[in-house]
Amino acid sequence: MTSNELRKKYIEFFKSKLHTEIKSASLIPENDPSVLFTTAGMHPLIPYLLGEKHPAGKRLVDAQKCIRTGDIEDVGDNRHLTFFEMLGNWSLGDYFKKDAINWSFEFLTDKNVGLGLNPSRLYFTVFKGENGIPRDDEAIKTWQEVLSKNNLPNGVSNDESVHDDIKIIPLGVNDNFWIAGATGPCGGDTEIFYDTRPEEGKLEGKFEDLINNFRVIEIWNNVFMEFNKTIDGKYEKLEKPNVDTGMGLERTITVLNNAETVFETDSFTNAIKKLEEISGKHYQDRKKNFRIIIDHIKTATFILGDDKGITPGNKDQSYVLRKLIRRAVRSMDSICDIKTIFTPEIARVYIEQYKEFYPELERNKEKILEELQKEEIKFKETLDRGIIEFEKIWNEIYDKNKLDAEVVMSGEKAFFLYQSFGFPIEATKDLCLERGIKVDEVGFNEELKKHQESSKIGSEQKFKGGLADTDPQTIKLHTAAHIMLQALRMVLGDNVFQKGANITSERLRFDFSHPEKMTQEQIAKVEEIVNKQIKRNLPVTMEEMTVENAEKQGAMGVFKDKYGELVKVYTIGDFSKEICGGPHVGNTSELGNFKIQKEESSSAGVRRIKAILE
Repeated sequence: MTSNELRKKYIEFFKSKLHTEIKSASLIPENDPSVLFTTAGMHPLIPYLLGEKHPAGKRLVDAQKCIRTGDIEDVGDNRHLTFFEMLGNWSLGDYFKKDAINWSFEFLTDKNVGLGLNPSRLYFTVFKGENGIPRDDEAIKTWQEVLSKNNLPNGVSNDESVHDDIKIIPLGVNDNFWIAGATGPCGGDTEIFYDTRPEEGKLEGKFEDLINNFRVIEIWNNVFMEFNKTIDGKYEKLEKPNVDTGMGLERTITVLNNAETVFETDSFTNAIKKLEEISGKHYQDRKKNFRIIIDHIKTATFILGDDKGITPGNKDQSYVLRKLIRRAVRSMDSICDIKTIFTPEIARVYIEQYKEFYPELERNKEKILEELQKEEIKFKETLDRGIIEFEKIWNEIYDKNKLDAEVVMSGEKAFFLYQSFGFPIEATKDLCLERGIKVDEVGFNEELKKHQESSKIGSEQKFKGGLADTDPQTIKLHTAAHIMLQALRMVLGDNVFQKGANITSERLRFDFSHPEKMTQEQIAKVEEIVNKQIKRNLPVTMEEMTVENAEKQGAMGVFKDKYGELVKVYTIGDFSKEICGGPHVGNTSELGNFKIQKEESSSAGVRRIKAILE
């Protein structure tokens, strides 16, 4: 089965269970300051999981683009990825545990409508109860009924191990309780695992050990969202519980095709073939480098292809994008001494492969290829500069030590090269090795950790709060953002579109397309227009309609793909009309005085405004 076939089969199965298909949301979260990228299928749906009505109904199904960069240094092994697709089906206060469990088993084991996996190779974990929350006996009972009906053992483990007829394993909070961040909708989950090597005999032992040695692999996760965790750590029962199901497409394809790793599936085989052609090397001989390159360029392609317009830079998502591209280029240098630009060629493979389901890749193709080329050229120049600085440090070491004892480049100097010139630690190690000296990697990592902790503290302060918290001041700033966008278009022209927003209770941060720095006169004019509309006491109204009708009415909304067939359109008097998930104030008179604090560059062709309401 191919990735496209699995995606299609999954969506069609849940459509047959009366789910409405919705399109993947952007990789760049809208009004969620807690994460840089969409890391799970549930992120774009948080307002609806907390009770807001979704325009497409109570049952949804989708394939969501996701990025997780927390394990970026581990990419290159046989399982870590930065970009992946999460197949999801959702119940928003509709069906719950019984239907979710029965349908997941049906899809996995029924060869007519699903995947036809051997049910005897499946194992199921459930939440064992911790932190004052009881064991999920309902999930256990439902699994026992499903297994019994299919003439399978249905024993429940009492010590987190598998033996004899054990099929259901209760585990703790770290394994079977799911929450996206520090607060928000959450609950116990039940995960489905597949025995990858039955030829090795009966499955026995601690379940954690069986996971760690890849004897079993997780292929499905039903999250039963029964609670909302508050900022003071309390678990409040949701009025209407939800189901959030996740199935990793790449991981499941690996299982279905008995592939050794995800890199031996059609998710990557075309890219590997192209890389072999470009480099003249074989994947089997340089697996780690090949995996880093094809994973990172794939992720970069999807970030650049996103309609929110992220380009390489030194902040937030732009910095992650830059790091991915540069890591890929550095890994290519380790494989071969290539003079030609190669990243766009790998990107072309992915654009062609995914454009049917993710048309934004084809739509933004020229931008993807151009930005990859620019960043690759820029980084190669960085490497050249870094080597010059390395030589200066080398000469200092040589003069000081005369190489008459074991010489070590300090972690501080290695970090200086990394921080000041973007020179990778791997490159420093390679150059030191050529000269017979070592790098103090422990010292380097300590310097890096200090820098990361400092950045994290700054980021936490910078992104304190957020629209997802629905603080009254945050909602006011959200409404002000709509008015400001229209004002920007009036002052700067119709080339202005929103490229991203981050709104807290303290300030509005807004990215928009514009090729040059705004003048003081333009900034003052935008402020004047916004405050004029605030003083007009304009009503803010919302209406649900189809995307087509919204466009006919002239509603702005570059993020409309996120919402599905029906969308919410917020209208501010006779001044602004936008597709938006909300929430907003009822009248502009609630806003106060609007003030732009700063206007600066965000990335190439994108400007950033920071503003407040006084």
